[in-house]
Amino acid sequence: MSGVHNWKRNQAAITAAAFVGFTGFTLVMPFLPLYIRELGVTDVGEIALWTGLTLGASPALAALTAPLWGRVGDRFGNKLLVQRSLVSFILAMTAMSYVTEPWHLFALRAIQGFFAGYGPLTLAMAAQSAPREKMAFAIGTVQTAQRMGPAIGPIIGGILAPIFGLRHSFIVAAGFYFIALIMISVMYKEPPRASRAVTGRGKTPFASILAFENFLLVMVVLFGLQLVDRSFGPILPLHLDQIGYPADRVPVVAGFLFSILALTAATGNQLSSRLLKRHSPRVVIAWAVLIAASGLGLFAASTTFWVMATAVGIVGLCIGTSVTTAFAAGGAVIPQDVHATAFGFLTSASLAGVALSPILAGLIAARSIRAVFITGVVLLVILALVVRRVMVERNPPIEPTPAVEE
Repeated sequence: MSGVHNWKRNQAAITAAAFVGFTGFTLVMPFLPLYIRELGVTDVGEIALWTGLTLGASPALAALTAPLWGRVGDRFGNKLLVQRSLVSFILAMTAMSYVTEPWHLFALRAIQGFFAGYGPLTLAMAAQSAPREKMAFAIGTVQTAQRMGPAIGPIIGGILAPIFGLRHSFIVAAGFYFIALIMISVMYKEPPRASRAVTGRGKTPFASILAFENFLLVMVVLFGLQLVDRSFGPILPLHLDQIGYPADRVPVVAGFLFSILALTAATGNQLSSRLLKRHSPRVVIAWAVLIAASGLGLFAASTTFWVMATAVGIVGLCIGTSVTTAFAAGGAVIPQDVHATAFGFLTSASLAGVALSPILAGLIAARSIRAVFITGVVLLVILALVVRRVMVERNPPIEPTPAVEE
Protein backbone atom coordinates (compact mmCIF):
# COMPACT_ATOMS: atom_id res chain seq x y z
CA MET A 1 0.00 0.00 0.00
CA SER A 2 2.94 2.35 0.58
CA GLY A 3 3.71 2.44 -3.17
CA VAL A 4 0.13 3.41 -3.97
CA HIS A 5 0.19 6.07 -1.25
CA ASN A 6 3.47 7.47 -2.58
CA TRP A 7 2.34 7.87 -6.16
CA LYS A 8 -0.95 9.46 -5.10
CA ARG A 9 0.86 11.84 -2.77
CA ASN A 10 3.30 12.66 -5.56
CA GLN A 11 0.41 13.20 -7.94
CA ALA A 12 -1.24 15.62 -5.52
CA ALA A 13 2.02 17.55 -5.08
CA ILE A 14 2.70 17.79 -8.82
CA THR A 15 -0.87 18.78 -9.67
CA ALA A 16 -1.05 21.47 -6.98
CA ALA A 17 2.37 22.87 -7.89
CA ALA A 18 1.48 22.95 -11.59
CA PHE A 19 -1.77 24.79 -10.87
CA VAL A 20 -0.13 27.34 -8.59
CA GLY A 21 2.83 27.89 -10.90
CA PHE A 22 0.79 28.34 -14.07
CA THR A 23 -1.57 30.67 -12.21
CA GLY A 24 1.42 32.76 -11.20
CA PHE A 25 2.70 32.95 -14.77
CA THR A 26 -0.61 34.13 -16.23
CA LEU A 27 -1.00 36.57 -13.35
CA VAL A 28 1.26 38.99 -15.23
CA MET A 29 2.04 37.82 -18.77
CA PRO A 30 -1.34 38.75 -20.34
CA PHE A 31 -0.64 42.34 -19.25
CA LEU A 32 2.87 42.42 -20.69
CA PRO A 33 1.98 44.94 -23.46
CA LEU A 34 0.73 47.37 -20.80
CA TYR A 35 3.94 46.93 -18.81
CA ILE A 36 6.08 47.55 -21.90
CA ARG A 37 4.12 50.74 -22.53
CA GLU A 38 4.74 51.69 -18.90
CA LEU A 39 8.47 51.34 -19.62
CA GLY A 40 8.21 54.15 -22.15
CA VAL A 41 7.43 52.43 -25.47
CA THR A 42 4.58 54.34 -27.14
CA ASP A 43 4.43 53.00 -30.70
CA VAL A 44 1.80 50.23 -30.95
CA GLY A 45 3.81 48.25 -33.49
CA GLU A 46 6.92 48.42 -31.32
CA ILE A 47 4.94 47.31 -28.26
CA ALA A 48 3.57 44.34 -30.24
CA LEU A 49 7.08 43.45 -31.45
CA TRP A 50 8.63 43.51 -27.97
CA THR A 51 5.66 41.55 -26.58
CA GLY A 52 6.01 38.85 -29.22
CA LEU A 53 9.79 38.58 -28.79
CA THR A 54 9.52 38.48 -25.00
CA LEU A 55 6.79 35.84 -24.91
CA GLY A 56 8.45 33.71 -27.60
CA ALA A 57 11.96 33.73 -26.14
CA SER A 58 11.27 31.31 -23.31
CA PRO A 59 9.49 28.48 -25.20
CA ALA A 60 11.96 28.71 -28.09
CA LEU A 61 14.99 28.22 -25.83
CA ALA A 62 13.17 25.65 -23.72
CA ALA A 63 12.44 23.59 -26.85
CA LEU A 64 16.15 23.51 -27.68
CA THR A 65 17.36 22.60 -24.20
CA ALA A 66 14.61 20.21 -23.00
CA PRO A 67 16.30 16.94 -24.11
CA LEU A 68 19.61 18.01 -22.56
CA TRP A 69 17.96 18.87 -19.23
CA GLY A 70 16.07 15.58 -19.50
CA ARG A 71 19.39 13.76 -19.70
CA VAL A 72 20.43 15.52 -16.48
CA GLY A 73 17.09 14.52 -14.93
CA ASP A 74 17.66 10.85 -15.74
CA ARG A 75 20.97 11.04 -13.90
CA PHE A 76 20.11 13.19 -10.89
CA GLY A 77 16.29 13.05 -10.72
CA ASN A 78 13.49 15.26 -11.98
CA LYS A 79 12.75 16.79 -8.59
CA LEU A 80 16.09 18.61 -8.54
CA LEU A 81 15.46 19.98 -12.03
CA VAL A 82 12.00 21.24 -11.11
CA GLN A 83 13.39 22.92 -8.00
CA ARG A 84 16.10 24.55 -10.14
CA SER A 85 13.49 25.71 -12.64
CA LEU A 86 11.21 27.15 -9.95
CA VAL A 87 14.09 29.02 -8.30
CA SER A 88 15.00 30.55 -11.68
CA PHE A 89 11.38 31.65 -12.16
CA ILE A 90 11.28 33.22 -8.69
CA LEU A 91 14.46 35.19 -9.35
CA ALA A 92 13.49 36.18 -12.91
CA MET A 93 9.97 37.28 -11.95
CA THR A 94 11.35 39.35 -9.08
CA ALA A 95 13.92 40.94 -11.39
CA MET A 96 11.19 41.81 -13.90
CA SER A 97 9.67 44.16 -11.35
CA TYR A 98 12.86 46.26 -11.46
CA VAL A 99 13.48 46.47 -15.25
CA THR A 100 13.76 49.82 -16.97
CA GLU A 101 13.98 48.78 -20.65
CA PRO A 102 12.01 46.30 -22.81
CA TRP A 103 15.15 44.36 -23.68
CA HIS A 104 15.60 43.64 -19.99
CA LEU A 105 12.32 41.70 -20.09
CA PHE A 106 13.44 39.86 -23.21
CA ALA A 107 16.76 38.89 -21.60
CA LEU A 108 15.08 37.66 -18.43
CA ARG A 109 12.58 35.58 -20.42
CA ALA A 110 15.48 34.09 -22.38
CA ILE A 111 17.14 33.13 -19.09
CA GLN A 112 13.85 31.58 -17.99
CA GLY A 113 13.77 29.57 -21.22
CA PHE A 114 17.27 28.22 -20.65
CA PHE A 115 16.49 27.09 -17.11
CA ALA A 116 12.86 26.23 -17.91
CA GLY A 117 11.20 22.87 -18.06
CA TYR A 118 8.93 23.36 -15.05
CA GLY A 119 5.69 22.61 -16.89
CA PRO A 120 6.98 19.73 -19.04
CA LEU A 121 8.98 18.25 -16.18
CA THR A 122 5.85 18.01 -14.05
CA LEU A 123 4.32 15.87 -16.83
CA ALA A 124 7.40 13.63 -16.83
CA MET A 125 7.29 13.38 -13.04
CA ALA A 126 3.59 12.45 -13.09
CA ALA A 127 4.14 9.79 -15.74
CA GLN A 128 7.18 8.35 -14.00
CA SER A 129 5.66 8.28 -10.52
CA ALA A 130 2.32 6.67 -11.49
CA PRO A 131 1.73 2.99 -12.23
CA ARG A 132 1.70 2.31 -15.98
CA GLU A 133 -2.05 1.70 -16.11
CA LYS A 134 -2.57 5.10 -14.44
CA MET A 135 -0.16 7.03 -16.66
CA ALA A 136 -2.78 8.66 -18.90
CA PHE A 137 -4.79 9.68 -15.84
CA ALA A 138 -1.70 11.15 -14.14
CA ILE A 139 -0.64 13.12 -17.23
CA GLY A 140 -4.19 14.31 -17.89
CA THR A 141 -4.63 15.53 -14.31
CA VAL A 142 -1.46 17.63 -14.44
CA GLN A 143 -2.40 19.01 -17.88
CA THR A 144 -5.81 19.94 -16.48
CA ALA A 145 -4.09 21.88 -13.68
CA GLN A 146 -1.89 23.57 -16.27
CA ARG A 147 -5.00 24.59 -18.20
CA MET A 148 -7.03 25.75 -15.22
CA GLY A 149 -4.25 27.94 -13.82
CA PRO A 150 -4.25 30.20 -16.92
CA ALA A 151 -8.05 30.28 -16.79
CA ILE A 152 -8.07 32.13 -13.45
CA GLY A 153 -4.61 33.72 -13.45
CA PRO A 154 -5.58 36.71 -15.65
CA ILE A 155 -8.65 37.34 -13.46
CA ILE A 156 -6.52 37.47 -10.31
CA GLY A 157 -3.94 39.59 -12.14
CA GLY A 158 -6.62 41.99 -13.32
CA ILE A 159 -7.75 42.46 -9.72
CA LEU A 160 -4.25 42.81 -8.27
CA ALA A 161 -2.78 45.12 -10.93
CA PRO A 162 -4.79 48.21 -9.88
CA ILE A 163 -4.02 47.47 -6.22
CA PHE A 164 -0.29 46.74 -6.39
CA GLY A 165 0.56 48.15 -9.83
CA LEU A 166 1.89 46.17 -12.81
CA ARG A 167 5.48 46.36 -11.59
CA HIS A 168 4.76 44.88 -8.17
CA SER A 169 2.47 42.22 -9.66
CA PHE A 170 5.64 40.42 -10.81
CA ILE A 171 6.69 40.05 -7.18
CA VAL A 172 3.27 38.58 -6.39
CA ALA A 173 3.78 36.13 -9.26
CA ALA A 174 7.20 35.20 -7.82
CA GLY A 175 5.38 34.42 -4.58
CA PHE A 176 3.18 31.91 -6.40
CA TYR A 177 6.28 30.14 -7.70
CA PHE A 178 7.73 30.11 -4.19
CA ILE A 179 4.60 28.31 -2.96
CA ALA A 180 4.96 25.77 -5.79
CA LEU A 181 8.62 25.25 -4.81
CA ILE A 182 7.63 24.50 -1.20
CA MET A 183 4.96 22.03 -2.36
CA ILE A 184 7.37 20.08 -4.55
CA SER A 185 10.19 20.15 -2.00
CA VAL A 186 8.07 18.96 0.93
CA MET A 187 5.47 16.66 -0.63
CA TYR A 188 7.13 15.00 -3.64
CA LYS A 189 9.27 11.89 -3.12
CA GLU A 190 11.51 10.92 -6.03
CA PRO A 191 10.69 7.37 -7.20
CA PRO A 192 13.65 4.97 -7.53
CA ARG A 193 15.42 5.17 -10.86
CA ALA A 194 16.53 2.11 -12.78
CA SER A 195 20.33 1.90 -12.73
CA ARG A 196 22.26 1.09 -15.88
CA ALA A 197 23.79 -1.87 -14.13
CA VAL A 198 20.30 -3.34 -13.76
CA THR A 199 19.09 -2.47 -17.24
CA GLY A 200 22.29 -3.69 -18.87
CA ARG A 201 22.57 -0.54 -20.99
CA GLY A 202 25.00 2.33 -21.08
CA LYS A 203 23.93 5.85 -21.90
CA THR A 204 21.19 5.59 -24.55
CA PRO A 205 21.98 7.73 -27.62
CA PHE A 206 19.46 10.38 -28.63
CA ALA A 207 18.95 8.62 -31.98
CA SER A 208 17.95 5.42 -30.20
CA ILE A 209 15.31 7.29 -28.20
CA LEU A 210 13.79 8.65 -31.41
CA ALA A 211 13.64 5.07 -32.73
CA PHE A 212 11.27 3.89 -29.98
CA GLU A 213 7.98 2.56 -31.29
CA ASN A 214 5.67 5.40 -32.42
CA PHE A 215 7.91 7.93 -30.66
CA LEU A 216 8.85 10.14 -33.61
CA LEU A 217 5.24 10.07 -34.81
CA VAL A 218 4.05 11.20 -31.37
CA MET A 219 6.47 14.14 -31.57
CA VAL A 220 5.00 15.13 -34.95
CA VAL A 221 1.47 14.88 -33.54
CA LEU A 222 2.30 17.07 -30.52
CA PHE A 223 3.96 19.66 -32.75
CA GLY A 224 0.98 19.79 -35.12
CA LEU A 225 -1.60 19.98 -32.34
CA GLN A 226 0.19 22.91 -30.70
CA LEU A 227 0.44 24.70 -34.05
CA VAL A 228 -3.35 24.61 -34.31
CA ASP A 229 -4.16 25.14 -30.62
CA ARG A 230 -1.97 28.23 -30.22
CA SER A 231 -3.04 29.80 -33.52
CA PHE A 232 -6.18 31.25 -31.88
CA GLY A 233 -4.34 33.64 -29.57
CA PRO A 234 -2.87 36.16 -32.05
CA ILE A 235 -5.84 36.37 -34.43
CA LEU A 236 -9.13 35.63 -32.66
CA PRO A 237 -9.87 39.28 -31.72
CA LEU A 238 -8.98 40.35 -35.27
CA HIS A 239 -11.25 37.66 -36.69
CA LEU A 240 -14.18 38.78 -34.54
CA ASP A 241 -13.63 42.37 -35.62
CA GLN A 242 -13.49 41.35 -39.27
CA ILE A 243 -16.77 39.40 -39.21
CA GLY A 244 -18.65 42.38 -37.80
CA TYR A 245 -18.58 42.31 -34.00
CA PRO A 246 -18.59 45.84 -32.47
CA ALA A 247 -15.21 46.96 -31.13
CA ASP A 248 -16.50 47.21 -27.56
CA ARG A 249 -17.80 43.61 -27.68
CA VAL A 250 -14.69 42.00 -29.19
CA PRO A 251 -12.74 41.65 -25.90
CA VAL A 252 -15.75 40.14 -24.11
CA VAL A 253 -16.58 37.67 -26.88
CA ALA A 254 -12.92 36.72 -27.33
CA GLY A 255 -12.56 36.22 -23.58
CA PHE A 256 -15.54 33.85 -23.48
CA LEU A 257 -14.22 31.85 -26.45
CA PHE A 258 -10.74 31.58 -24.93
CA SER A 259 -12.26 30.39 -21.64
CA ILE A 260 -14.36 27.77 -23.42
CA LEU A 261 -11.27 26.58 -25.29
CA ALA A 262 -9.29 26.24 -22.04
CA LEU A 263 -12.07 24.55 -20.06
CA THR A 264 -12.97 22.02 -22.75
CA ALA A 265 -9.29 21.22 -23.32
CA ALA A 266 -8.99 20.50 -19.59
CA THR A 267 -12.01 18.20 -19.88
CA GLY A 268 -10.33 16.47 -22.82
CA ASN A 269 -7.22 15.89 -20.71
CA GLN A 270 -9.40 13.93 -18.28
CA LEU A 271 -11.38 12.15 -21.00
CA SER A 272 -8.23 10.60 -22.47
CA SER A 273 -7.67 8.10 -19.66
CA ARG A 274 -11.25 6.86 -19.91
CA LEU A 275 -11.03 6.35 -23.67
CA LEU A 276 -7.69 4.54 -23.38
CA LYS A 277 -9.34 1.88 -21.22
CA ARG A 278 -11.34 0.78 -24.28
CA HIS A 279 -9.35 1.94 -27.31
CA SER A 280 -5.76 2.14 -28.47
CA PRO A 281 -3.93 5.51 -28.75
CA ARG A 282 -4.08 5.17 -32.53
CA VAL A 283 -7.88 5.09 -32.53
CA VAL A 284 -8.30 7.81 -29.88
CA ILE A 285 -5.87 10.26 -31.51
CA ALA A 286 -7.07 9.70 -35.09
CA TRP A 287 -10.76 10.19 -34.30
CA ALA A 288 -10.21 13.06 -31.85
CA VAL A 289 -8.05 14.96 -34.34
CA LEU A 290 -10.54 14.37 -37.14
CA ILE A 291 -13.44 15.64 -35.02
CA ALA A 292 -11.30 18.66 -34.03
CA ALA A 293 -10.84 19.41 -37.72
CA SER A 294 -14.63 19.35 -38.17
CA GLY A 295 -15.08 21.72 -35.24
CA LEU A 296 -12.46 24.11 -36.58
CA GLY A 297 -14.12 24.07 -39.99
CA LEU A 298 -17.45 24.90 -38.38
CA PHE A 299 -15.82 27.78 -36.50
CA ALA A 300 -14.31 29.20 -39.69
CA ALA A 301 -17.67 29.09 -41.48
CA SER A 302 -19.76 30.68 -38.73
CA THR A 303 -20.39 34.21 -37.50
CA THR A 304 -22.96 33.35 -34.79
CA PHE A 305 -21.60 33.38 -31.25
CA TRP A 306 -23.28 30.19 -30.02
CA VAL A 307 -22.17 28.24 -33.09
CA MET A 308 -18.61 29.52 -32.68
CA ALA A 309 -18.71 28.70 -28.96
CA THR A 310 -19.86 25.15 -29.71
CA ALA A 311 -17.19 24.77 -32.39
CA VAL A 312 -14.44 26.06 -30.09
CA GLY A 313 -15.65 23.65 -27.41
CA ILE A 314 -15.33 20.73 -29.84
CA VAL A 315 -11.84 21.83 -30.85
CA GLY A 316 -10.69 22.25 -27.24
CA LEU A 317 -12.15 18.93 -26.08
CA CYS A 318 -10.60 16.96 -28.94
CA ILE A 319 -7.19 18.64 -28.87
CA GLY A 320 -7.00 18.19 -25.08
CA THR A 321 -7.84 14.50 -25.51
CA SER A 322 -5.30 14.08 -28.30
CA VAL A 323 -2.43 15.81 -26.48
CA THR A 324 -2.82 13.71 -23.32
CA THR A 325 -3.17 10.52 -25.35
CA ALA A 326 -0.05 11.37 -27.36
CA PHE A 327 2.01 11.93 -24.21
CA ALA A 328 0.68 8.66 -22.76
CA ALA A 329 1.50 6.78 -25.97
CA GLY A 330 5.03 8.16 -25.91
CA GLY A 331 5.45 7.42 -22.22
CA ALA A 332 4.29 3.81 -22.67
CA VAL A 333 7.34 2.89 -24.78
CA ILE A 334 10.00 4.77 -22.79
CA PRO A 335 12.47 2.71 -20.71
CA GLN A 336 12.76 3.87 -17.12
CA ASP A 337 16.43 4.87 -17.34
CA VAL A 338 15.84 7.44 -20.12
CA HIS A 339 12.40 8.60 -19.02
CA ALA A 340 13.20 12.28 -18.49
CA THR A 341 15.33 12.49 -21.65
CA ALA A 342 12.55 11.04 -23.79
CA PHE A 343 9.97 13.37 -22.25
CA GLY A 344 12.40 16.17 -23.04
CA PHE A 345 12.07 15.29 -26.73
CA LEU A 346 8.28 15.22 -26.47
CA THR A 347 8.42 18.58 -24.73
CA SER A 348 10.68 20.02 -27.42
CA ALA A 349 8.19 19.05 -30.12
CA SER A 350 5.32 20.60 -28.16
CA LEU A 351 7.20 23.82 -27.34
CA ALA A 352 8.38 24.18 -30.94
CA GLY A 353 4.71 24.24 -31.96
CA VAL A 354 3.98 26.80 -29.21
CA ALA A 355 6.82 29.04 -30.39
CA LEU A 356 6.14 28.80 -34.14
CA SER A 357 2.34 28.94 -34.09
CA PRO A 358 1.95 32.72 -33.47
CA ILE A 359 4.57 33.47 -36.14
CA LEU A 360 2.96 31.27 -38.79
CA ALA A 361 -0.53 32.45 -37.85
CA GLY A 362 0.60 36.05 -38.25
CA LEU A 363 2.16 35.40 -41.66
CA ILE A 364 -0.96 33.64 -42.95
CA ALA A 365 -3.30 36.21 -41.39
CA ALA A 366 -1.47 38.97 -43.28
CA ARG A 367 -3.16 37.57 -46.40
CA SER A 368 -6.38 36.19 -44.90
CA ILE A 369 -7.41 35.69 -41.28
CA ARG A 370 -9.91 32.98 -42.14
CA ALA A 371 -7.14 31.13 -43.99
CA VAL A 372 -5.46 30.49 -40.62
CA PHE A 373 -8.40 28.32 -39.55
CA ILE A 374 -8.64 26.61 -42.95
CA THR A 375 -4.94 25.79 -42.77
CA GLY A 376 -5.55 24.33 -39.33
CA VAL A 377 -8.34 22.12 -40.68
CA VAL A 378 -6.06 20.78 -43.42
CA LEU A 379 -3.24 20.14 -40.96
CA LEU A 380 -5.53 18.26 -38.56
CA VAL A 381 -6.94 16.08 -41.33
CA ILE A 382 -3.42 15.20 -42.48
CA LEU A 383 -2.42 14.35 -38.89
CA ALA A 384 -5.46 12.10 -38.46
CA LEU A 385 -4.71 10.22 -41.69
CA VAL A 386 -1.02 9.82 -40.84
CA VAL A 387 -1.79 8.51 -37.35
CA ARG A 388 -4.39 6.12 -38.72
CA ARG A 389 -1.98 4.68 -41.28
CA VAL A 390 1.40 4.84 -39.52
CA MET A 391 0.92 4.43 -35.74
CA VAL A 392 1.53 0.90 -34.50
CA GLU A 393 -1.58 -0.52 -32.83
CA ARG A 394 -1.15 -1.16 -29.13
CA ASN A 395 -4.19 -2.51 -27.28
CA PRO A 396 -4.31 -2.36 -24.30
CA PRO A 397 -2.37 0.87 -24.81
CA ILE A 398 -0.57 0.85 -21.47
CA GLU A 399 0.60 -2.42 -19.99
CA PRO A 400 0.14 -2.77 -16.21
CA THR A 401 3.39 -3.02 -14.28
CA PRO A 402 3.98 -5.35 -11.33
CA ALA A 403 2.83 -3.99 -7.98
CA VAL A 404 6.40 -3.76 -6.69
CA GLU A 405 7.12 -1.01 -9.24
CA GLU A 406 4.32 1.23 -8.01
